[in-house]
Amino acid sequence: MSYRDLASRPVLVWAATAVGSRMPVAMAPLALVFLVRERPGGYTLGAALAAAYVIGEIVGAPVLGMRLDPARGRRHLALGLVGGAMGFAGLGVLPEAPSVVLGVFAFVAGFAPGAVTGGLRTLLTSLVPDRAVAQALSTESMLMSGVWAVSPVAVAGLALGVAPRAPLLLAAALMASSVTGLWRLPARWDDDGAREGEDGGPSTLRVLVRAWPVYVTGAASLTLLGLAELTLPALLEQRGIGVGWTGPMLAGMAAAAALGAFLYGLRAWPGRLRTRSVVLMCGMSAFVVLAALIPGAAGIAVALALAGALQSGALITRNLALREAVPPGAVAAGYSVMYAAAGAGYAATGSLAGGLLQVVAPSTAVLAGVALGLLLTALGWWGEVRGEARARASDTGGRTAGGVGSRAERAPIAGRGDAERLL
Repeated sequence: MSYRDLASRPVLVWAATAVGSRMPVAMAPLALVFLVRERPGGYTLGAALAAAYVIGEIVGAPVLGMRLDPARGRRHLALGLVGGAMGFAGLGVLPEAPSVVLGVFAFVAGFAPGAVTGGLRTLLTSLVPDRAVAQALSTESMLMSGVWAVSPVAVAGLALGVAPRAPLLLAAALMASSVTGLWRLPARWDDDGAREGEDGGPSTLRVLVRAWPVYVTGAASLTLLGLAELTLPALLEQRGIGVGWTGPMLAGMAAAAALGAFLYGLRAWPGRLRTRSVVLMCGMSAFVVLAALIPGAAGIAVALALAGALQSGALITRNLALREAVPPGAVAAGYSVMYAAAGAGYAATGSLAGGLLQVVAPSTAVLAGVALGLLLTALGWWGEVRGEARARASDTGGRTAGGVGSRAERAPIAGRGDAERLL
């Protein structure tokens, strides 16, 4: 098990394609605010456009993800990227358009490539041997941490130094260019068990619904991350620390997340995936609590960095668990649903933080958000334990009724297996 398994030309092409498709996503909310901030009520309009974009992502990820056909995956992803590029281009070319028109462009820019994240992640894991799947997901996490660290700087520099529309035009160009890279990758990924609706098997929707505990725990980790990001300026102000430290602290958190992802992929870790996930989530929660209670800037920065390092590991365990929870042909759709769940969790955190900050101190708002994250983590853990117990009972019933043959027929449908073989 080594990162050397990833040193191949297809993986490098995948990395360039992933950056081109994900950088626009990271840039979009802030770029939309800069696009219209000089209009009357610009900041309010910018927030509304960002909300339209996020809603597009949340709707598009499950709707389009469930329609991904592994046999024609590349074509589906290319169409989504082209649609997203057109949405970004519309925003950049027509910045003075009525707000409704801009809202439609923003929604399309989020909706059209909604399934791309799940599809590209599935494509990546199909490019490497099974023993390197954990390293592949760790590498993806490192790459995306870098993208999220760079994108705010790029948006601010282009919007203020060139033109407010420049970040969105760059986003359109990057997303369009990623189509070229996509065409140099395999046209399909492994689709064993893809047609779950055939031969009496459960539908893709039912298979994905069964994996709900994984989505809940994945959303919990993004909820904590969003809580830390959205309340940090108010928390620093409460502590008498300059709000200008927000950017460096969040950049440090992203860098620590990349380091945490790298360390996670270096070795096989003991314990079940769900146990590992709970441990990482509890550790992350503890560091977020420390960030809320420590009075000094250095202490807050260190606590956030440690929380970020654990958060990346928690997300990797969730991605590995999802591969075990659904059949191979439904993994891309499962990743897309998880992406939507994480986006919904992040958006809900923003609403919760905004409401709490009106009535309580920022540190108290952080503590309330941590309690919610731990509650979601416990719910997800309980759901996974309950689902495993049901699977064992079903498996025992199958052996009693039909012997070994019945058990063999159930395994690919349930999509279960030894989670540790991936590590």
